[in-house]
Amino acid sequence: MSTHAFALSGPVEDYLKTIYELERVGDPASTNDIAVRLAISPASVSGMVRRLADQGLITHEPYRGVRLTGAGRQAALRTLRRHRILECYLTEVLGYPWDRVHAEAERLEHAASEELIERMAAALGDPVQDPHGAPIPTRDGKVEEATLRSLAEVAPGERLRVRRVEDEEAERLRYLAELGIRPGALVRILDKAPFEGPITLWVDDAAGGATRAVGVGLARQVFVELLGD
Repeated sequence: MSTHAFALSGPVEDYLKTIYELERVGDPASTNDIAVRLAISPASVSGMVRRLADQGLITHEPYRGVRLTGAGRQAALRTLRRHRILECYLTEVLGYPWDRVHAEAERLEHAASEELIERMAAALGDPVQDPHGAPIPTRDGKVEEATLRSLAEVAPGERLRVRRVEDEEAERLRYLAELGIRPGALVRILDKAPFEGPITLWVDDAAGGATRAVGVGLARQVFVELLGD
């Protein structure tokens, strides 16, 4: 994976990673969206946006949002690779539960060297996704983002496989794990209450399966593939 001409600070890497995640859904990232994601003021974001543009890492048009340049995208993917491999290592080698690895990886990703990350990846057998189902960018900066649908978008009766969970809040991840809803789980939507009421699911498990219910807000963070009948 190519590197930028100069070392990037932790805050800069956080901005680029956040802009990448916002862009991934299709639209340029707004300064307000970046501020919400990073829990900082819009004024602080505006200052950093100017700095990133001066460094050639983003383009910014007033009222049209922020986009990563080629160099900015490579830097964001490099940070995401470190983050997601760290999550895998924390889970698979050190035994961390999936609801705690995001915060730990956030703290470690800016300090870990490329050599350490690649040794971790090799020790893990070069994983292709993190514990939450997100794809891990390759060493040369490529990433395959699958086209998935959220659980909230799928009609009752469909057989599904959970592929990805995007929520980073530990409590929500713990709750989903208790329900058996995590990447790889097989589920079927039994019913969707009107007016954004709860979604009732059948979740397969080792004991044969169980009926579960999740709210629409949480269902929007669970991404699935349709398996057909």
